[in-house]
Parts: sequence; structure tokens; C-alpha cells
Amino acid sequence: MNEQSIKNKKAWEYRAYEFWNKSNGTPKDLAIHILENPIACLKKHKQYFEHIEGKKIANICGSNGRKAVPLALLGAEVTVFDISAENQKYALELAEHANTSIHYIVTDIDDIDLTKYRSHFDMIYLEGGILHYFNDIDKFMLILFSLLKDGGEMILSDFHPLRRCIVKGPNAEIQYQIQQGYFDQELQNGDLAYKHFFDEHEQQDFPDVSIRFYTLSEIINAVITSGFKLKKFDEHRGWKNENIPWEFTILAFR
Repeated sequence: MNEQSIKNKKAWEYRAYEFWNKSNGTPKDLAIHILENPIACLKKHKQYFEHIEGKKIANICGSNGRKAVPLALLGAEVTVFDISAENQKYALELAEHANTSIHYIVTDIDDIDLTKYRSHFDMIYLEGGILHYFNDIDKFMLILFSLLKDGGEMILSDFHPLRRCIVKGPNAEIQYQIQQGYFDQELQNGDLAYKHFFDEHEQQDFPDVSIRFYTLSEIINAVITSGFKLKKFDEHRGWKNENIPWEFTILAFR
């Protein structure tokens, strides 16, 4: 495990289980919600998972299982690869309360057993904003490519790189302003994603994460040069339907 991964593992194992219970409810409560309509929990990506019975799906950096469990309920055999044992705890409890099962492997993505999992999966699913946790996106994409069977598909959704250049101004107006250099390539320290959900006096105890931002062209080129066939690229509005690019989704095939 490299230095960046060691730092991010430490961060994502700090009070993560507690956070998920605060934000998503207990695993039992979230399971009740998911069971009402599993496909709806996949939101803007549900179109890709309408017929997945019996398919093997790798949910990379699958966090607390909020996507893996709906996929399992829809009939897929789901394996989560994630660096946090705290995330694993919540996810496995969530699957149990939803009366389904998932495989959950706590590992750095660089350390996935490719002897076992090479050409193993029909689909790979990544969402929620995870690319900035990897300092070598070309190596990362090569690992993803190696996990897929021939003809397998990757659904990759992440934060739009332009989003970090857009900030809220006075009176909640959208302003276009460079927060970080768009073309910066250096590793940076950043706040853990859920740090600000805790009381201010507790936040000083949270460890930093180590992140590296990518341009849109770096992301797309890494997908292509690793061997994927790019099928579709979609940009998505803000979470409140703001007229700005907030996320994107790539559909690609091996």
C-alpha cells in the first residue's frame, strides 16, 4: 500500500460507521428504504442495471453498500472493493437487513488479487466521486480493464472537474472562479468528505485525505488508452437541477 493509500485508509476508517448511521440512518432503516424500490436507489444510472440477473458486478470503492445492496437485490453477484473496514461493517449489516448478500473485500485497489479476479466481472460500477483518491489514473484504469471479461462494461460516474471552479457567491448566486488550478497535478491534502457533518469542535481531530484532481481530458484519455471502447459520455446538472456541470457518467466496454 502506497503512502497516499495509507493516509486515505486512516481517514476513511475514522468514525465512518458513525457517520453513515447519522446521515443514512441505521443499516436496518436504510434497508427498509432500499427494499421499497431497489432500482430507484440507482438513480440516474438505473438504465444500465435493468437486466442484471446472474451478472458479476464489481463495485469499486463501494463505500457503505448503498449501491451494492440494490444491485444484489436485483439479482447480481456483487463484489465491493473498498479501503475502509468501517464502510465494510455498515455495508454487510445493510445487506443482512435487506435479506441479501454481497462480497466485501477491504483492500487498496492497487492490491486487488488479479490472479483471482482477472477477467472475472461482467460489469464494473464506480460512482460517488472517487477518482481523486488515486494519484495514477492510467494505472487505475488498467486495473479496471483487467477485471472485466471481454465485452464487459464499465459505468464510471464522478464529479465533473469543472465543478471545483464553481463556487456559491453572495445571495447564493453561482460564480465562476478558480478554486484550484484546473491543470494542477500535485497531490493535495483535503478534508474527509463527511468531516463537516460533525460538530465544529470535533472536526479538528479528523485526519486529512490525500487527493489528486484530474482534468476531463485526463480522465477520458485514461479510459481510452487503457483499452476501453468509449461508448457514451453524459454530463449531469447540479443536485438541485442547477444549470452547471456537476457530475458525469462514462459508459465504456472492454
